[in-house]
Amino acid sequence: MRGRGRRRLHHIARTGGTEHADRTGGTGRTDRIPLIDSIRRGTVLRRSAVCAVVLPALAGPLLGTCTGTGTGTIAASADAPAARVASVASETSEATRDSVTWSVELDGTADGAGPDDDANVHHSGGALRIRDTGLAAASGRTGRGQGSAVLPVHHLPHEVDRVAAEAVAEVPPGAQLLVDVRGRDGSGRWTEWREAAPGVPARLPRTVTDVQARLVLRSGPDGTGPAVGRLRLTADSDGRATPAPEADVPFTARVFATREGLVGGTTANGHVIRPDDRFVALPSRRGLSPKGSAEYSVRVCGPARCETAPVWDVGPWNIRDDHWNPSSVREMFQSLPQGLPEAQAAYESGYNDGLDGFGRRVLNPAGIDLADGTFYNVGLDDNGWVTVTYLWTGDTATARGNEGREGPGNAS
Repeated sequence: MRGRGRRRLHHIARTGGTEHADRTGGTGRTDRIPLIDSIRRGTVLRRSAVCAVVLPALAGPLLGTCTGTGTGTIAASADAPAARVASVASETSEATRDSVTWSVELDGTADGAGPDDDANVHHSGGALRIRDTGLAAASGRTGRGQGSAVLPVHHLPHEVDRVAAEAVAEVPPGAQLLVDVRGRDGSGRWTEWREAAPGVPARLPRTVTDVQARLVLRSGPDGTGPAVGRLRLTADSDGRATPAPEADVPFTARVFATREGLVGGTTANGHVIRPDDRFVALPSRRGLSPKGSAEYSVRVCGPARCETAPVWDVGPWNIRDDHWNPSSVREMFQSLPQGLPEAQAAYESGYNDGLDGFGRRVLNPAGIDLADGTFYNVGLDDNGWVTVTYLWTGDTATARGNEGREGPGNAS
């Protein structure tokens, strides 16, 4: 990265966010732990600094680099062509042997984040930014703008099972930038999304040869959001992968469902909610489908009938509770058995002192939210119990690429 100011190195400080309740049992999302908590707080924005936010490669310390340029934009390499996806050999000091590194330039041309997979983001000043920082995810009602972009699939020459990320980005105080990755193997099956957190490369549940990243941008309390100029990803395999046990058929559980409503709001993947909509919300980004796709879908069976619907939102109550996964690989609440949502355990037995993952008193046992069309179609007229099959789980799952881009809400 080039800049006219003096370069400084700073350790990244991590701070916790807060989740705001919007309604009883509503789909709650939160400002999560930021990748960077103000490099030289307050000074960064006044100097229009350019900051490299580092989600480190597979070896080395967690560092943030900030260089004042006076430009107010993200500085990519001056000799780098705009919006390209480039593969390069990884240096041995940055990653283990046989790693592969590639970069995505985010200034808005064809090889960057495509408009079909963007949600409330745009490209301006050589960077990806939130389009409308006043547009928050509807059910979270935090007042913070949110946008996301699903980046191009990158094919690798050999199998990998972990991915580290490095973002060149300006992240104002209180704003957040999150990076999720997933992989696809030779059968065409996608893994779930895994977060490449600071200091912790994303470890995928099985070896893959295709990798895809998703950026989630959230604005700060003053309405300013991140600006991302480039994302660099490094993938390898260290031979220590412990794949999640898979069943012959997708996992099924009985969970309490609440009605999402919120017509006119925007879901976590950028879908604008319509009357009689057909989709569901689950309390983890790990199973969130890209906008317009059904790559992660569930089959919901209620009193009247069953319906297949895509996962387009995150909640209720928690945002890191992939309760459909085996306890050993669950993102949080690993002391709970598979199929038991944390909110249900808190409500029924006082788990976590009766609180959700963000300290709110749990007022119902909801583990899934249903959009209005799905809610009424399966025969509910009030919140109630349903049987849910998580169709991308199990070794016969078919959550595959564009095969999932079908009309949601198939009933039977």
